[in-house]
Amino acid sequence: SRAGQPVRIWSAGCSTGEELYSLAMALLGPDRSEARTLVGGDVIILASDLADHAVAAATLAVYPFDSLKDVPTVLIRAWTKLVGDDVHMRDEIRNMIRILQLNLLEEWPMKRQFDVIFCRNVMIYFDQPTKDMLVTRFIDTLLPGGYLYLGHSERVSGPSAHKMTLVGGTIYRKDQA
Repeated sequence: SRAGQPVRIWSAGCSTGEELYSLAMALLGPDRSEARTLVGGDVIILASDLADHAVAAATLAVYPFDSLKDVPTVLIRAWTKLVGDDVHMRDEIRNMIRILQLNLLEEWPMKRQFDVIFCRNVMIYFDQPTKDMLVTRFIDTLLPGGYLYLGHSERVSGPSAHKMTLVGGTIYRKDQA
């Protein structure tokens, strides 16, 4: 996004939130003072999941240290507090994130379009017509030039697929027009 513009990211099917917070840490980087602009800016990560327990865990934002083994130590050091064997996400990172319970097959309450949508390993649970419908809704919810990240076995398909360009692995970019 251009400097000064709002940034909106959606993790659809965030599960218990580890990926969500890893994403936020990667976005902010290892230098807390350099990250002040993002932390104080109009950057919001929306996270949604259908399961009560997942939403509760993502909201709590406390994880066993082992569950962040793939996150670089410099990011963990910058954005978490170690309490015993648990990692607690710092307030700066938690304040960027809005977590809600949402059934992807029902109405979505979001009014703004997103720069990036992550929907990884969620669509595997749906039949093909439902996947095609969801992809269309995701595309409609993305800003032109926005990105859709799917799981490794998932693909963009259906009537709106022509509006997306595969830019790597299972990463798609919405065409500008």
